[in-house]
Amino acid sequence: MGTDDHVVVNRQVWEGYAADYVEAGERSWRDNEPRWGIWNVPDSEVGGLPTDLAGKDVVELGCGTAYVSSWLARRGARPVGIDLTWNQLATAARLCSQFDLHVPLVQANAELVPLRDGSFDIAISEYGASIWCDPYRWIPEAARLLRPGGELIFLVGGAILLLCAQELEDEPATQRLLRPYFGMHRFEWADDPGVTFGLGYGDWIRLLRSSGFQVEDLIEVRPPEGSTTRYPFVTLEWSRQWPCEEIWKARKVG
Repeated sequence: MGTDDHVVVNRQVWEGYAADYVEAGERSWRDNEPRWGIWNVPDSEVGGLPTDLAGKDVVELGCGTAYVSSWLARRGARPVGIDLTWNQLATAARLCSQFDLHVPLVQANAELVPLRDGSFDIAISEYGASIWCDPYRWIPEAARLLRPGGELIFLVGGAILLLCAQELEDEPATQRLLRPYFGMHRFEWADDPGVTFGLGYGDWIRLLRSSGFQVEDLIEVRPPEGSTTRYPFVTLEWSRQWPCEEIWKARKVG
């Protein structure tokens, strides 16, 4: 495991957060329909996942309670969950047993995964490594783990939201730009001890291409009317006008 400050800080933060996400994890395990992001938009409306998952080896980077892996396992994939936080993985292991699904779990930093090169057909992250790890480290690591032609799928907070979000989580995003677009990378918030990451569109594209990926799609998630979320930092009205979340899809070349 790396010893960079954000790795140590985020591990400690999620050891504290883990208990707050048990109920949500259990709910997602019970729901067999894959859903994306804070608005729980069904994949049937988004199209983020491949249609044929049977027999695919998948690594979930920053799996938390591994609910994404559970959805993939039920569709015939062979997922492996990677997470830094022991008590998140403890919940995931309990749910694997409870729902009788085989999902191997590995405690590790997604920027430095102790698994062989070219072991997977798909790498996926839904608000896991995609925002809590440095993209200049976890994207090349995902490329290393994937076989030629493998797919990378990840969800992040939208670039526009990162520019308009206020410093406190209980204050919703504004319609004004509050910080610069150029130089986006590392974010630290006034009421959150954790460290998150986000890039502008050009930086994402250049990073993916330099890591050996071809960008195939950028899905800007728009919640349906009447959607609800537990998170106060953005409203439905805002999210219906501008994308608060993005799903990037890329394929490893060669």
